[in-house]
Amino acid sequence: MNKFEAVLLFSPNLSSPLITKEEKSFTKNIENSKGKVISIEEWGLKDISFSINNYKKAFYKFYQLEIKGTNLQDIKKTLTQNEKILRHLFVKVQEHQNLPSKMINEEK
Repeated sequence: MNKFEAVLLFSPNLSSPLITKEEKSFTKNIENSKGKVISIEEWGLKDISFSINNYKKAFYKFYQLEIKGTNLQDIKKTLTQNEKILRHLFVKVQEHQNLPSKMINEEK
């Protein structure tokens, strides 16, 4: 199992229950692909450096995952087709960083 860190940008028009529903769907997709979510961190509503689908803000969620890289392709395809998720990024890491991350510490 490889270690990944992922960031998902959710549409700013989504309500909190819809974001929770999408988060559960993403977690379920990871588990169905024989992976597991180590931790989740909510970064909140933040400005985007450039406009995506005419949005200037997005809800950011940070995930630490363990999954095989070959299983990640199907998940990326599903995320790309989801209109509620503006962008996603997966980065392979050697070790997961300790939480809370720097993004949370910057807000305080």
